[in-house]
Amino acid sequence: MADIMATERLTAGHGTLTADRCGKGRDLVVLHSLLADRHAFDPVLPAFAAKHRVTLFNLPGFHGSQPAVLALMDAYVAAIEDGFDEFRIGNDAVLIGNGFGGTVALAFALAHPERIAKLVLSDAAAAFPPEGRAQFAAMAAKVTEGGLGAIAEVAAKRVFSPAYLAAHPEKIEERKRVLLGIDPKAFLAACTILQEADLTPLLSRLKVPTLVVCGELDQATPPVLNRQIADKVAGSRYVELPGCGHCPPLEQPEAFIAAIRDFAGL
Repeated sequence: MADIMATERLTAGHGTLTADRCGKGRDLVVLHSLLADRHAFDPVLPAFAAKHRVTLFNLPGFHGSQPAVLALMDAYVAAIEDGFDEFRIGNDAVLIGNGFGGTVALAFALAHPERIAKLVLSDAAAAFPPEGRAQFAAMAAKVTEGGLGAIAEVAAKRVFSPAYLAAHPEKIEERKRVLLGIDPKAFLAACTILQEADLTPLLSRLKVPTLVVCGELDQATPPVLNRQIADKVAGSRYVELPGCGHCPPLEQPEAFIAAIRDFAGL
């Protein structure tokens, strides 16, 4: 197990994109949420790495990945494409994205369906309704005024279910530590993208086998937004995790693994 979990740091795009890799086997790529870095997948990483070569991308602004020059989804998709090329990720890869990482994963799958074999979206949206966009605008305003630490409590409430957060109040400080490690410019860019992106008209074109997983109590990307993806992507399947919030790999790792095990070949 120690050898399987040995981690290698990767860089692409002339050093602008970083990733961490462990395990051996078929490629499995992970894109994390905006409110949680790649470490949100630590609880499920051993299960992933047991049969796969796992590459955990650090989205722009996280852990050495440079912020995108433009606040455009196309810039994020291009960065992920650079990573697929330079990290030599096979075309039979499983791509897993949570939250904002799920929206980026969906955009990548739509733009480059030939690069992946399966897509797992966890608590992601193709587009946000006006009230959701207003929430991203409000977070961006707080960050602009008071820095990323100003939204730590808001972020914790968006990431975790109320019961989990009540049982683990220390998670607010944990979110603060994660947020303070993000480049504020990258956070603001992501908020802009999430306010503007609308992948909904393209969903019917997606031919990649897709599994959508969502926490029942997700306050950031509620089940209705996840079901919209599953309803419009032909052949896709939807799984809802009872009592779970926005980040199932972190809050309910065993349930998340069980939900995707057969589909992802774990």
